[in-house]
Amino acid sequence: MNKTSPLNITLTDRKAGVTITEWVYDVLRHAVMCGQILPGRSLTLRELAKVLEVSPMPIRVALKRLSSERALEVKENRRIIVPTMTAMKFNELCETRISLETHAAIRALPYVDSVIMAQLEALDDNIDYGGELASMESNITHNHAFHRMLYTANPHQISLPLIESLWLQLGPFLRLSNEKMQGHFAIDRHKEALIAIRQKNPLALQLAIAADIREGFAFVGTPELLHQFLEESAESSQ
Repeated sequence: MNKTSPLNITLTDRKAGVTITEWVYDVLRHAVMCGQILPGRSLTLRELAKVLEVSPMPIRVALKRLSSERALEVKENRRIIVPTMTAMKFNELCETRISLETHAAIRALPYVDSVIMAQLEALDDNIDYGGELASMESNITHNHAFHRMLYTANPHQISLPLIESLWLQLGPFLRLSNEKMQGHFAIDRHKEALIAIRQKNPLALQLAIAADIREGFAFVGTPELLHQFLEESAESSQ
């Protein structure tokens, strides 16, 4: 497996009041979540420090934090890699996403007011626009923002950190799966979710969120296709 495939990490501007360590963590977290780093890719302090133009110390802190969130894996020789995937783990991550996110959506439903609704509609518009431009990173970012906006409408929610941990673990496969997703979104599930929210219909919202997640990986809907996808993912990292 190629340990030195290119790193195309998006470097955002560091806002006032944000420390170097926080910025490094945010940049690397976004890179993993958006599939900018391939599964099996080894990461070194020196390489990342050069790409981000920072000292190794904030890199070390960020990598330790990301490994605790299962976004990265520390091997016995202290080598750090983006974890590879098994079919059973992949299915478990997807089904857990559905369980947690449908729960979070239903719990948030009573708290969605006109302001939050307008923000959800704007985010959905951005996803549609991003899709037209074939911008995977924009699409993924706005999709996460849509779900995050909905779930955090509930002021008592505690599930978002768990949900984002699942996004991180699935993130490296989004880039590899993007070209296979074409044609699997004939129905806009976010539009269905917005209609369910307007109608205050928890069952319809649950079904829309579950379908949105499941259809994101519809191309691996059988065990054979899933194994084939994971084999192709491994080959892409070689």
